[in-house]
Amino acid sequence: MTTYTLHLPRDARPGDPSALDRSELVKDAFSWGAFFFTFLWFFFHRLWLAGFGVLILVLAFGGLMAVLDVHPLAGSVAQLLLQGLIGLEANSLRRWTLARRGLSMVDAVTAEDQDEAEARAFARWLGAKPSSLPRPPASSPVLSTPRRSEPVIGLFPDAERPR
Repeated sequence: MTTYTLHLPRDARPGDPSALDRSELVKDAFSWGAFFFTFLWFFFHRLWLAGFGVLILVLAFGGLMAVLDVHPLAGSVAQLLLQGLIGLEANSLRRWTLARRGLSMVDAVTAEDQDEAEARAFARWLGAKPSSLPRPPASSPVLSTPRRSEPVIGLFPDAERPR
């Protein structure tokens, strides 16, 4: 089973079917497409900034391997490791780009495939009441802890102390 995240515009109201027209469902797993096609996968998904960043990274990495005169086998292994990293982080970069575009994550579902995930996520969205789905804040506030007059000793300063 794979986890998928549902991204909708920030102004979407739970239960509104018109918001699903602009929705994106992103798989939270290794991306084989990004592993094999690197920056082309990003361009296909219209992730221009991330795609250009990956393109520059791949070209700079290849140039570095040539300048350092690395053995071809070691260079190939290093290139595979870089592509593995790109495959691992591709969907996270996709979620980051969607958040920058105003499509915040509103739900996460677990399903066997994309069709089942879409059906579950859409059913939950359409059946939701305005207060049942948590909405992330527009900006993440900095959490502050109250100042204590006594020094903190140990890992759990708020735990009850024997008196």
